[in-house]
Amino acid sequence: MKDKKKIDKERQMSYDSLPPSVKESLTEEEKEMFLLSEQWPDSLFEKLEEFIIT
Repeated sequence: MKDKKKIDKERQMSYDSLPPSVKESLTEEEKEMFLLSEQWPDSLFEKLEEFIIT
């Protein structure tokens, strides 16, 4: 990530806990959105749907 914004520790822990195959499937933009964005695009939800608890 080029822009070093403040990353929430819980989000970082969540990202780190993802299986390697899922992390590898994320683009750099999706990874940045996972860690920093308030809203995610549908494509990111689709890739992570089995890990999202609602």
